Amino acid sequence: MASTTVESAHSFRTRLRAISGSVIGTSLEWYDFFLYGTAAALVFNHVFFPTVDPLIGTLLAFGSFAVGFVARPIGALVFGNLGDRLGRKRILVVTLMIMGISTMLIGVLPGYAAIGVLAPIALTLLRFIQGFGLGGEWGGAVLMSLEHGDPKRRGFAASWPQIGVPLGLLLANGVLTLMLWLTDDAAFLAWGWRVPFLLSAVLVAIGLWIRLRVTESPEFEKLAAEGCRVRFPILEVLRTQRRELLIATGSRIGTDVAFYIFVLFVVTYLTQMVGLNQSAATLVVLASAATMVVFIPVLGALSDRVGRRPVYLAGAIGAVLWVFAFFPLLDTHNLPLIVLADFIGMLCWAAMYGPLAAFTTELFPANVRCSGASLGFQLSGILGGALAPIIAVALYGRFHSWLPIAVYVAVMLAITIVSVMVARESSRDHGSIEPAAVAEVN
Repeated sequence: MASTTVESAHSFRTRLRAISGSVIGTSLEWYDFFLYGTAAALVFNHVFFPTVDPLIGTLLAFGSFAVGFVARPIGALVFGNLGDRLGRKRILVVTLMIMGISTMLIGVLPGYAAIGVLAPIALTLLRFIQGFGLGGEWGGAVLMSLEHGDPKRRGFAASWPQIGVPLGLLLANGVLTLMLWLTDDAAFLAWGWRVPFLLSAVLVAIGLWIRLRVTESPEFEKLAAEGCRVRFPILEVLRTQRRELLIATGSRIGTDVAFYIFVLFVVTYLTQMVGLNQSAATLVVLASAATMVVFIPVLGALSDRVGRRPVYLAGAIGAVLWVFAFFPLLDTHNLPLIVLADFIGMLCWAAMYGPLAAFTTELFPANVRCSGASLGFQLSGILGGALAPIIAVALYGRFHSWLPIAVYVAVMLAITIVSVMVARESSRDHGSIEPAAVAEVN
């Protein structure tokens, strides 16, 4: 009896360490990624693209932001393959270092006034490196939590790394807001925006210390012991899991578009179209992100009880309906109504994002899971989040109305709804999904 208690306590500590390592590391990596996005909305058009019209400068800044999304599938291909071949833990250490170093270098990058056209070129290159690191981060972090977790509560376990998104967003916007309060406009443009990027070095050091103490995924260790690893996991996914890959990609496209409208384009809309000051606009996003830290695991746990698909579909359908009320509420200039608009939009997103990790990873066999889930997740980013701010700004510039933007979001969410509807319900698959038939050739 005592032996069982000790074993149970050890198992709990191992799971807690795996989940906390995934959450903290993922939060830091999304901090780096969102820091760029928010700075693109507030600063980069002035510092790196100052010779063009402000709206065009914002488009160019968001264009450099989109480069990170193009790099993410490449990172998913490389690190997803390594995650299935060498283990989940190793890729998490490497990706955290890549993100941290590239973010720190952005913080010391001279602006257009100092080095001319080399400034936006170097900025775009560093953004590409950021995206490459993040492309390998998500799959490894989610699988470490899911594969260490209780098989009957995979939705809950896999949802914890998902809160890294609002935590990273909260941290990035919080530090930038603090710098806006501490500096005037001239000082913020000169050096204040750089401080949050340089802070990444300290945060990454903390994240590395935590991740190095996490043990490898037990499911990966079992696959390795049984000789069930695949020599080329990504090729196996493309050969035998094409339907699942399409579902994984399509199910997240609308989720991604809705997110970047509710948290990134909203800052541009509120500051440039509504006339709200920068501090108030970022506070709106902070309030919504803070509440999502609670709702994501709650909705992930709900997917263990009622199924992944019902929770996911409720969020997607709710977002389709809400987006047509979202912009009119922003146009009221009433701060409580603006906060309400963003909160409900983010709540619909959380209903999709909470079960998304378990939904996506459970589509694939265990020995190609990191490759398949990572690639599906990141491919959707190119069609979803990468283009969403650019398309939204372009649509507003062409039509001077929020309605085309709302229609665009609704169409992207329709793709998500169809993809989720054709997927199988996996919440009752409590055991490990059987590995693909092709074993490793030693």
